[in-house]
Amino acid sequence: MYLGLSHKTIFTLIFSALLFFVAGHVFADDNDAGKGTISGYVFTENSKPVENVSVSLKGTSFGSVTNEEGKFHFKAPAGNYTLVVSHVGVKAQETAVIIKASQVTIVPNIILSISTSALQQVTVNANKTNKFSTKKSDDVAKMPLKNLENPQVYTTITKSLITDQLAFSEDDALKNAPGLQQMWNATGRGGDGGSYYNSRGFILQGQLRNGLAGNITNTVDAVNIESIEVLKGPSATLFGSALTSYGGLINRVTKKPYDTVGGEVSYSAGNYHFNRVSADINTPLDGQKNLLLRVNTAFNYQGSFLTNGYNRNFVFDPSLLYKVNSRLTIQLDAEISTGSNTANTIYFFPYGVSIASIGVSNANQLNANYKNSYNNGDLSQRSRNDNFYGEVKYKISDEWTSQTNFSATNSFSDGFGSYYYLLSKDSISRNDQSTRNSKDQFIEVQQNFNGDFKIGKLRNRFVGGLDYIRNNSNQFFFGSSFDKVSLQQPTASYDNFNKASMDAVYAAGAPGFTYPIIFNSNTYSGYISDVLNITDRLIASAAIRFDHFNNEGNYSPTTQLKTGAYNQNAFSPKFGLVYQLVKNQVSLFSNYQNGFTNEQGTDYAGKPFKPEQANQIEGGVKFDVFAGKLSSTLSYYSINVKDIIRPYDALHSIQNGTQQSQGFEAEIIANPFTGFNVITGFAYNDSKYKNTTADVDGLRPGTAASPYSANFWLSYRLPQGVLKGLGLGFGGNYASDNKVVNSRTLGTFTLPEYTVFNASAFYDFTKFRVAVKMNNIGDEKYWIGYSTFNPQQLRSVAASVTYKF
Repeated sequence: MYLGLSHKTIFTLIFSALLFFVAGHVFADDNDAGKGTISGYVFTENSKPVENVSVSLKGTSFGSVTNEEGKFHFKAPAGNYTLVVSHVGVKAQETAVIIKASQVTIVPNIILSISTSALQQVTVNANKTNKFSTKKSDDVAKMPLKNLENPQVYTTITKSLITDQLAFSEDDALKNAPGLQQMWNATGRGGDGGSYYNSRGFILQGQLRNGLAGNITNTVDAVNIESIEVLKGPSATLFGSALTSYGGLINRVTKKPYDTVGGEVSYSAGNYHFNRVSADINTPLDGQKNLLLRVNTAFNYQGSFLTNGYNRNFVFDPSLLYKVNSRLTIQLDAEISTGSNTANTIYFFPYGVSIASIGVSNANQLNANYKNSYNNGDLSQRSRNDNFYGEVKYKISDEWTSQTNFSATNSFSDGFGSYYYLLSKDSISRNDQSTRNSKDQFIEVQQNFNGDFKIGKLRNRFVGGLDYIRNNSNQFFFGSSFDKVSLQQPTASYDNFNKASMDAVYAAGAPGFTYPIIFNSNTYSGYISDVLNITDRLIASAAIRFDHFNNEGNYSPTTQLKTGAYNQNAFSPKFGLVYQLVKNQVSLFSNYQNGFTNEQGTDYAGKPFKPEQANQIEGGVKFDVFAGKLSSTLSYYSINVKDIIRPYDALHSIQNGTQQSQGFEAEIIANPFTGFNVITGFAYNDSKYKNTTADVDGLRPGTAASPYSANFWLSYRLPQGVLKGLGLGFGGNYASDNKVVNSRTLGTFTLPEYTVFNASAFYDFTKFRVAVKMNNIGDEKYWIGYSTFNPQQLRSVAASVTYKF
């Protein structure tokens, strides 16, 4: 509580104030008396529009950037000016203009002398006015498509925002996605695939890279991230079910090589023994600049706010692009990461034990020391990822392109994994679940054919693809309970839970349990999708996927036999409709999206289970108005999951359970005035079980996260003067109460609501950038988890210096 107000009330007031502030300033900027409007287009020498080029009035703060059509449009006071069109690596052009009050000045088309590769860099790296927004994506629909043309809701977290916040990991960056709530930190265990999140009431992970399988076992480093796309709702039609969730998916878009020498080297340090060295180096390898190399690498060491704990990681991400000719390009990438870590402090609830018998129903009621790890700190594990990617892109004609993709992700882990059971508000049991040389591999081969053509007067944007995924799992987990202890013993007494002690436990006899996950599976898929411009404002889209899943059976090391092999087929349709009330500015949209999960086994009558299905209906509005200064998405969705397997009797199951999830999401990205940028979001979710056991029927699942969440980030950078480049950022996240146990038999255990504020400051020079950030300014003690509770980091400070070349 702050001044008698709850976290939710404080965040609601902040969010409402931001809406009025942003709307007021954006509207005021376009309606000031005595101003005129200047408008025009920027093209290349071969008449292609140039996006994201800076256009400004010399000696003033008035300006804008060009949109996808090469158009710029902004207001300024009446007077005589010099219009400057510029970007790094492109020769600036100046034009004399006269602006008259309440009139529109049309500037003749401006032609830039710019190469194709330089044009790509302009598009990717431009210092946009509304720098936290993006207009289109190549991956969300598996084709280049503007956000205003796409009926699916998604959030793009840009490199500019990641840099502004001094975010070092994907986890830090994803705090900017509305409705996305972190449930677990990355475990470092093979096959887990990074941190666990919740979207729209369902668990998901960041398992895709440039639209393909891209698992990373440990925390995903941000050194090679160009942007992160968070797609909302079931997305199996284009991306399958193996790497997606009913709540959506997380796709990281990586940095690409370019044809000039450049890059940066950074060193960062902070409390909790944080140290980090990173580099981004790009260079052509031949005189014709057809062979391009880019390497991103980082070493990261992070201690813990707990008494013991650490995470050490090294990543090496090279990317090689070969332009064979004007039609054919080949790109080869690798992600090599190695690390070691201690397990996160995670508290579980004993199976079948009621919350009443534990004697505490809220994490804040524990008698635990929030900072105590309750172990020695040497119960660590090793992790490794060796991921390889390939892309061959061939331009068949002006209308058709072929794209052949390959992905092989190989994760490995070995070592201890400590965890705890909450026995009462005063005591826990200490346990270990080790992983022994566990390996998990995904191999994906994907072929896409993209077309952009007309049938009559109707424009079609089409993708047809074939997709094959093989999952080779060879994981082995085992563990035992160590002891039971009071939460209030002297700190030194907890050191006996260590490597030597657990080695002795395992040497004395068989472990308390073993859990092998050894299987091979194959998924064969085909899909088609078409986006049809019925008119220049009405756009319809439809897609369908056929999926054949083959599980070769689970292998038992004890019997040396495979059991439970099965095959399943699934269809996954998708439909969307977009109507642009104001062309390229305001779109009404609706969508139907589908997801599915393969299920193994038979019901009470011996009938094989079929894939579980999730169907979403969603509608809303997308804005990109005031010359791109205000971008927003507002949507309402309803997801119905059917064919859920539930108990039929003590020995059998039936497949007729359902789950309902519905809610509202809002995102606003704005540039109210020069140098000031805002991103803010709000989400509400109502999830409940339906037609299931009486114990949970009608209740919110313990895995559904907080019903309410919100985020915001404000950034101001001085656009001119002697301190040009000096900037400040401030923001935070709010989550309401989270019921991680919620049943009539066991009771309810709640993680209390929390509000966490963060801030940054930076100074950008031509060759240097210095920055500092503080996370969790208020030193808030808060918990996350699903069916568990996990303490989160207290106040942390880090500083960074970067040399750019």
